[in-house]
Amino acid sequence: MQSVMNSTPNLMNNQNTTIEKKSSCKTLSILIVFILLSPYFSMSQELGSPAIPFSPETYVVHKIDKPLIIDGNIHKSEWQMAAWTNSFQDIRGSQALIPRYETRAKMLWDDQYFYFAALLEEPHIWATITERDAVIFMDNNFEIFIDPNGDTHHYYELEVNALGTFWDLMLTKPYRNGGRAINAWDIKGLKIGIDIQGTLNDPTDIDTSWSVEIAIPWDVLMETAPGSRPSGGDQWRVNFSRVQWQTDIVDGNYVKRTNPETGEVLPEDNWSWSPQGLINMHYPEMWGFVQFSELPAGTGEAEFEWNPEEDYKWLLRKLYYRQNHFRKEHGRFADQPDQLQFNKLFETLFDEQTAKPDLIIKVLDNNYIMRLSSDDLDHIFYIRNDSRVWKSEQ
Repeated sequence: MQSVMNSTPNLMNNQNTTIEKKSSCKTLSILIVFILLSPYFSMSQELGSPAIPFSPETYVVHKIDKPLIIDGNIHKSEWQMAAWTNSFQDIRGSQALIPRYETRAKMLWDDQYFYFAALLEEPHIWATITERDAVIFMDNNFEIFIDPNGDTHHYYELEVNALGTFWDLMLTKPYRNGGRAINAWDIKGLKIGIDIQGTLNDPTDIDTSWSVEIAIPWDVLMETAPGSRPSGGDQWRVNFSRVQWQTDIVDGNYVKRTNPETGEVLPEDNWSWSPQGLINMHYPEMWGFVQFSELPAGTGEAEFEWNPEEDYKWLLRKLYYRQNHFRKEHGRFADQPDQLQFNKLFETLFDEQTAKPDLIIKVLDNNYIMRLSSDDLDHIFYIRNDSRVWKSEQ
């Protein structure tokens, strides 16, 4: 068993290492490679809509009263008290291929950190990338996505491989909307621990799994969070992804499997906690919901409480997808609700007892804002052409 505790990636040997995170140079070339290589990060891709119903995963994260020691060991008593998420699915949803290996995660929190643990079943554990902020998903990896206020803008991404090498970045908005990856953004105080249940980069044996333990300081996450750090009952949008490449053993080395007809490397598998409905993790509206509980882990279970406001936000997002389709067909955005079949859409998403809100669309050149309001609602809900959603008081 190999254990790695780190925050910077220079760990090609099997020594246990503890390293404090330090700043490093960020290069434009890394960002360019990132945009060109990943099929689901392309800024020029067509704005598709998820092919599955809106049914995000939910999780209640319990509080602990003292900081965790981050060493990759996810069997410590605090984690034993936390529930596992459901097993990850193919990113496209339950109708797609069943993942070859199981992946699950856990979460905890205290006054200083948001904690994550994940267990990744894997018979052949390998990793090659040792440079921080390189394109980590070119290795098998584990990824965390966090959108504190759920508006789909200014959200965080962290990728980690089995060496503990990581890539931390902030997205101004989704790539589909021309968002930028702020590669120079740092998670100051980040802690990462890796534990290998087997041997790393050794094709001669069969491994069991690898686990990752992560602590992210609230001080960093507060950069885009609403107000102060979370309190009991608050909900954030979170998702996890696992990138898994198919490999063959050639001359004692792991080699990515290729298509025998084309000679090209086969696409990676993408498995996520809350499926996206398409091969693109950058649809934050499809991420899971995490609800913070003040109850200590293991002393009581808090029920997740669905916020009905999310139903109206999803209605706006469905209208957003329809606006993209309308513009593709007509060369302009729709400015009337009936052009987006608003009445029929509402009837499919809400029951007969729910009063239909008014939809107002304001279009100016290549921009628009859509607004939902009703006497039965406490807030007015908005979405604009770059997919940002927000609300205001009536």
